[in-house]
Amino acid sequence: MNTELPERDGDGYLTDMNAWTPEVARAMAEDDEYELTDEKWQQILKAREYYDEFNVVPPIRKFSKYLGADQKAMFKLWLTGPMKPITKYGGLPKPTGCV
Repeated sequence: MNTELPERDGDGYLTDMNAWTPEVARAMAEDDEYELTDEKWQQILKAREYYDEFNVVPPIRKFSKYLGADQKAMFKLWLTGPMKPITKYGGLPKPTGCV
């Protein structure tokens, strides 16, 4: 992939949220050697939708309800706390609190 990556912080998050595009997200994941499956991609897009509507990154409990998804299944899918990679590749702010 030839998409040039915008500046990222030490945790890999974009320093400018406005630099996010789907191509940037995929390039970030490729650079991190992280696979974004269709299911993960849909969750990323829903997180962006949530952020656009509420202007906040939701905690996992609230986000899983928003998706109508099982929290345990989300943890299994992402192999980690789901909100960190979802927000990272979604170009959103770092989550705070219980993620």
